Amino acid sequence: MTRLSIVHRTAYKYNKRVTLSYNEARMTPLTDSQQVVLESVVKVSPTQAAVSTYRDYWGTRVTAFDMQMPHEHLEVVSNITVEVHRAEKIPAESDIVGWDVLASAETLDAFSDWLPQSRLSGPGDEVLGIIPDVVAGRNPHEAAMAVFAWMRGEMTYMSGSTAVTTNAEEAWNQRQGVCQDLAHLAIGALRSCGIPARYVSGYLHPRSSAGVGETVAGQSHAWLEWWDGEWRSWDPTNHKPAGDFHVTVARGRDYRDVSPLKGILSGGGGSALSVSVEITQLA
Repeated sequence: MTRLSIVHRTAYKYNKRVTLSYNEARMTPLTDSQQVVLESVVKVSPTQAAVSTYRDYWGTRVTAFDMQMPHEHLEVVSNITVEVHRAEKIPAESDIVGWDVLASAETLDAFSDWLPQSRLSGPGDEVLGIIPDVVAGRNPHEAAMAVFAWMRGEMTYMSGSTAVTTNAEEAWNQRQGVCQDLAHLAIGALRSCGIPARYVSGYLHPRSSAGVGETVAGQSHAWLEWWDGEWRSWDPTNHKPAGDFHVTVARGRDYRDVSPLKGILSGGGGSALSVSVEITQLA
């Protein structure tokens, strides 16, 4: 079990006054079988914002707020304390379903959100031509691991090489991307051979050597989960399953379902953005 304190700060400084804005923040981690949120507070500035919360279709906790008065900046700060206790086990053969189960009407119905390609996950014709040879002769679990190993040999993590609108095919064409691109490409490859897969966003404590009580610059991060009889995780950026330093905030079809902060506004004339994530291991 690992207990983490996370402070996620996002701030916009507008070039011109904004007259009104409507916004959604997805910065509150999930409580599930692998993690428990002990404390979570989202603060919005200007403080006159009207704030409400709800859970979206995917189960993510959303902080919605609108500001119907002139303002020249926006700041959203999420303070979180969470305990993570992941236990990735090596699956027994009996835990893994066959390709016939994945192709059954029951599975196709139960995982209908996680099988079709999304706007960002479609890997393109070249990848679609490669994947059948990568997974040939393997069961679904072995096929997923083979896809991840193939990606490791082909893709390079490169900060700043893509934008949030970059899709899996574009990242593949340049053979590089950031964590969300690697997740999209892996998801697209798995979906192409009938394995349900979903995008996961959250936080990553980047340095296991940091001592308890030491605050480090953390990261907003992305990885994926796939189903082969059970849901399993993989972080293609770090070539391993999600561990106790991964904190899940949201799941969706791709990044568009889980973006940490989005909204619409009137005015502004452009803005300067600053984002920071500070993570402290408490236990």
